[in-house]
This record gives sequence, C-alpha cells and structure tokens, in this order.
Amino acid sequence: MAEQFAVGDHVRWNSEAGHVEGTIIEKHTRDVEWKGYTHHCSESDPQYEIRSDRTDHIALHKGGALTKVPGP
Repeated sequence: MAEQFAVGDHVRWNSEAGHVEGTIIEKHTRDVEWKGYTHHCSESDPQYEIRSDRTDHIALHKGGALTKVPGP
C-alpha cells in the first residue's frame, strides 16, 4: 500500500518536465471526474490534488507517485 498523505503536506513528483514540488490541497477517496477522465480512488488507494509551488498548476496523483519533502 502506498504512503498516505494529508492536506497541507508538501510533496514532490516526477513529471515530463522533471521533478515538481507542491502542496496537497485535497484528498480524494471516491472516484472523481478529472479533465474528462474517471480516476479511481478509494480509502485505501486515494488520489491527491496538488498545487505546484512554481506554476500554481493543479495535478492529480496517486500516493505511489509522491514523496513527502520539507515545505518551502
């Protein structure tokens, strides 16, 4: 099982542009429609909405793609 994170946690993930850091703004534990696709989520396998520190872009990722890092 992937590590669980909480709203407010500062995390890092890998994107096409390299490593990105941001803050979790929402935790989804039920399936969610996101940019035209259904993302499957559950209590044991949530997905997280994260706001990028640099661009304010919002991304959605599973916990397995994230690493907790110290905040800015």
